[in-house]
Amino acid sequence: MTPAGRGVRLYDTKARALRDFVPADPGNVTVYVCGPTVQSGPGIHHLRSALAFDILRRWLEHRFGRVTLVRNVTDIDDKVLRNATAREPWWALAYRMEREFTSAYSAIGILPPTYEPRATGSIPQMQELIATLVDAGHAYAVDGSVYFDVRSWPEYGALTNQAPDAMEPSGDTEPGKRDPLDFALWKAAKADEPEDAAWESPWGPGRPGWHIECSAMSRRYLGAEFDIHGGGLDLRFPHHENELAQSAAAGDGFARYWVHNGLVTVGDQKMSKSLGNFVLAHDVLAERDPLVVRYALAAAHYRSSLAITGASYDEAEAALDRIRSFQQRAARALSGRGAVGPALSRPGAGFTAVAARMPVAFAAAMDDDLGVPQALAVLHERVRAGNAALDEGSLEPAAQALAEVGAMTDILGITPTRHAADASAEANALDALVQTMIAQRAEARAAKDWASADRIRDAIAAAGIALEDTADATHWEISDG
Repeated sequence: MTPAGRGVRLYDTKARALRDFVPADPGNVTVYVCGPTVQSGPGIHHLRSALAFDILRRWLEHRFGRVTLVRNVTDIDDKVLRNATAREPWWALAYRMEREFTSAYSAIGILPPTYEPRATGSIPQMQELIATLVDAGHAYAVDGSVYFDVRSWPEYGALTNQAPDAMEPSGDTEPGKRDPLDFALWKAAKADEPEDAAWESPWGPGRPGWHIECSAMSRRYLGAEFDIHGGGLDLRFPHHENELAQSAAAGDGFARYWVHNGLVTVGDQKMSKSLGNFVLAHDVLAERDPLVVRYALAAAHYRSSLAITGASYDEAEAALDRIRSFQQRAARALSGRGAVGPALSRPGAGFTAVAARMPVAFAAAMDDDLGVPQALAVLHERVRAGNAALDEGSLEPAAQALAEVGAMTDILGITPTRHAADASAEANALDALVQTMIAQRAEARAAKDWASADRIRDAIAAAGIALEDTADATHWEISDG
């Protein structure tokens, strides 16, 4: 591990500038990320956001050693109630959708958060925070609901650099609000909503507003002040602006850095459930290797807009194939064993073993606001250098490149050895068939039956398999096409 915090810079959305990242406790970086509202299944844009903070978490763990990451689940909300049915109550729908999100996150290698609280598990903490705001004169109760008084907090608009008079009202038109910009902290129970979607409170039965949930859960799990608050760029207003206002008005330091990922776009529009133009993660993962999906979503800088297409996945697959082919080739050359199939042996896996071998240029790119595109350029340069070393028979430089490539793919979560770990019966069967044909070709060559040997090699090539003859054995791999 390198010295804590040396050179790490992040773009702080609130400051609108790159800032040196200095955690309050260098021994424990604290991060809160807004998780999904589980009214329906995840879209590809949800995966992009979670992935951005997965890579941030991995890099901060490399630099500091420990990261406490909280990602919430909003399981009670207007949208959840609206999508529930008589056959599937809101809490059952929320749980089923939560599992879909977890499955999709896991598929592309997103590490589980340290804590993943559900909103319904922190209702008392939300009520406590609301009571603090009422007592301080920053919130008021009307007919069982409680609203935050935006005009009572002079710093409202600090996150997005807006003046209240220039803001567009949210469209929340409940009677009794003093100002169109005021937002609900507690929503009074309604006759057309399920009875089990309401909790008793000092203001009457009801449920929390969306914004108060994250303020209460971040305070509960990370304290009144923590290092980084993350989420998609579309959450800056009103969600994050409201979170900041209510937490600061309650006396909390709240987030020291604000980090937002860019959006996935379709044409010139953001991808979102509300616009109905989102691509379901389930559909993409059914068609594409999850590792390919991860690479494609990570390849652009996390703050940029990402217009992802079929070509994006094709390019990602080709890039991963280049990495995997080098690792397989280098592992064979360094192992000195006999014929090796597609299974990959990579020495030096894991952060501890390879941290000292990470290229300086890669670390510099990651330190500079998670410059993943630049980091990937370094990765592929080392793949090219490693292949050149193997072409020359220079095993020591090849071994160094192999260790460096392993270090970088581990940090980015794109280690292609997943293919070896997930080897199926089909892969094993293919290996057995190819090895049989290789043996038959070797017998034909030994008998000087060159026509049969060539015919076997041509049949293998026609199946999309490339052979590599060495002094010790013949190796095979799926060709690039």
